[in-house]
Amino acid sequence: MTDQISVAEAPPAAAGAAAYRRRLTPKQMEAEVFARATRAIRAADAADPLSRARAVADNRRLWEAVRASVMDPTNTLPTPLRAQIAGVAIAVLRECDSAEPDLGFVAEMNEHFAAGLWR
Repeated sequence: MTDQISVAEAPPAAAGAAAYRRRLTPKQMEAEVFARATRAIRAADAADPLSRARAVADNRRLWEAVRASVMDPTNTLPTPLRAQIAGVAIAVLRECDSAEPDLGFVAEMNEHFAAGLWR
């Protein structure tokens, strides 16, 4: 017996969310990650210092993964596009590492990438 709940046994909201996720393409799932990170960054502006630090750290991990992905020689995106994405990632990472990160800038970059992935 496992501790996992099947979709049939899940609460209605969880079952609905699972059904929604199954319909998403991989690019749309990536867009959802950016959207979630954006919501956290936008909320962090008015949050306590720990929540703010967590949102910035989560965004830093997201953009580090983006940077690593486009730097991977097996990435099939065109080289000029990979270079542009890496440049944005480095700018966002630099902002996340600053003493007082510009959360508006970080959120805006997240939103641009989410919008591009939804296309």
